[in-house]
Amino acid sequence: MNHLPLIIKREYLTKVRNKAFIIMTFLSPLIMIALFSLVAYLSQLNNTKQKNITVLDESGLIESIFTDKETVKYTILDAVTLEDAKAIVEEQENYGLLYISDFKSTTTSIREDEKRNVDVEFYSSETPSLSIISALEVKVEKRLKELNLEKKGVDQAILKAATVNININQENFTGEKTSKQDSVVKLIFGGAAGYLLFMFIIIYGNMIMRSVIEEKTSRIIEVIISSVKPIQLMLGKIIGTTLAGITQFGIWIILGSILMIIASLIFDIDFTQVNTPQQELVTQAMQNPNANADAQLFINAFLNMPLANLVIAFILFFVSGYLLYSSLYAAIGAAVDNETDTQQFMLPIIMPLILAVYVGGFTVIEDPHGTVATVFSFIPFTSPVVMLMRIPFGVPIWQQILSLLILIGTFMFTIWMASKIYRVGILMYGKKPTYRELLKWIKY
Repeated sequence: MNHLPLIIKREYLTKVRNKAFIIMTFLSPLIMIALFSLVAYLSQLNNTKQKNITVLDESGLIESIFTDKETVKYTILDAVTLEDAKAIVEEQENYGLLYISDFKSTTTSIREDEKRNVDVEFYSSETPSLSIISALEVKVEKRLKELNLEKKGVDQAILKAATVNININQENFTGEKTSKQDSVVKLIFGGAAGYLLFMFIIIYGNMIMRSVIEEKTSRIIEVIISSVKPIQLMLGKIIGTTLAGITQFGIWIILGSILMIIASLIFDIDFTQVNTPQQELVTQAMQNPNANADAQLFINAFLNMPLANLVIAFILFFVSGYLLYSSLYAAIGAAVDNETDTQQFMLPIIMPLILAVYVGGFTVIEDPHGTVATVFSFIPFTSPVVMLMRIPFGVPIWQQILSLLILIGTFMFTIWMASKIYRVGILMYGKKPTYRELLKWIKY
């Protein structure tokens, strides 16, 4: 009689009814949203604080560009020395001092073909914000460029009209058009898919291993194994625990979204205002006149990807790769008596996953169809991650099918081998197994 559905149901219900599982399922989103809310609130609080910047422009040509904003206020100093300006800033406890030297007198002897350097210094008691420094650099550089053009008698309107934007259109020999944005979108999609599989294996593979160890130490397994085949028991535990993990993951997404909306409404928190240096740079980049056009190119690049192929391949490689590693986690759980003893067997499992992430991250960026990326996309212990990263770049269907068949074949062999270890190890107590003993168990 096939007991697999009963084992899956029992394993799933055991997991989802566990108090620790229920508590963490609902507590984890609360903790995460609370942390995000705190960070967003502190970020908003920090952004509302007005920064007073004092400007000393000895040239007298740039000070006019500094206009007050909601979070930044400028104070212009005239006819004072640099040391006096520093003393004033320190006395008033301002955010910092922007000092621009008198470059009019220091650049008269420079040839027309030489690049002129202007000394601009920012003095502050603490390290200034990256966004503040970047904004000041943009302001000063733009103003100096305008002054140089005026001095040379160049009409800025004519110069702007003469500016040409170059965009190299890419097209393969079959007529398919691509672009730089296509490569970026494909890289993001492939990297996210590979990293998601990596994290899913680590989190829920360990859950399967701990589940096996718990049942082994409680001796419940001795009763179950008398009427169920070891391979059915192991498959049922893997599938049941996986379904419980998917349930938990789905609840996290739904509950987290609801809590984020509630937190933003009740506490008036804008999660988009969580500013980091990277986000500041992105914000400045979006202020570029061509930003909207670039955003449209990204959207078109996403829509031009073979989405049906990507979704089907993602599901097949994700499930096959996860089942392959889950069988190894279950075998390790059956071979040991406690979680501490698992450390000696974890390295051979973790290393291929780490190698796959690094190989996929570096080689796929450089050459997704190169020898290294292609070879590792056929090795079953690295192919789920590497192939998921390569597929957005246009992997031939025959390579995808061949890699998937090798992966499934390896999973079937691994599940058979793991069931051998599971059959013997599940009833072994009080002894730390070695790799030599595991080989003996496989031969039984």
